Amino acid sequence: MSGRRILVIDGHPDPDPKRFCHALADAYASGALAADHEVRRVELSALTFPDLTRRDDWEVEPAPEAIIGVQEDIVWAQHLVVVYPLWLGCMPARLKALFEQTLRPGFALGQRERIIGVGRLKGRSARVIVTMGMPAAIYRGFYFAHSLAVLKRNILTFVGIGPTRSTVVGAVEGISDVQCQAWLDKVSRMGAAAR
Repeated sequence: MSGRRILVIDGHPDPDPKRFCHALADAYASGALAADHEVRRVELSALTFPDLTRRDDWEVEPAPEAIIGVQEDIVWAQHLVVVYPLWLGCMPARLKALFEQTLRPGFALGQRERIIGVGRLKGRSARVIVTMGMPAAIYRGFYFAHSLAVLKRNILTFVGIGPTRSTVVGAVEGISDVQCQAWLDKVSRMGAAAR
């Protein structure tokens, strides 16, 4: 079996290396590399790009240079991994801004695709890993994993990416060292399997 081309998007906007999202992204990438997959990384905290404020910014204006690099990585990838913390029930605004800038008409969507919701990025799968303070069972059962559903249905599926698998890491603020290592090992195995 030949390795897959994997793009790991570390979607935590805080560059502090103590953030668990960074460790999870590292674990996935390390597991994938150890299994002879190719890996590229996008570190949201290291990117500089403007927010979109007008429709023309999205539809007409060219993508900023930092975004063009992300688009090239997405074209290269067969599998995308997005790791982010749950903030106020959603992905961080900066990560949403990255998707808005990156998944533009002409890149992820053509005129026809914008109408029927079939994007140009078909043939790619995804894994979404979300960390949060609340227990994972409450997030999935009571809140119906709203942020995951929005990312999967309204963004990834809309541009053609799928299937999308998800992992929810709950109660991270009280996680023990043993639990932390268990999660890192589990995510590393996901990376090795490219799933």
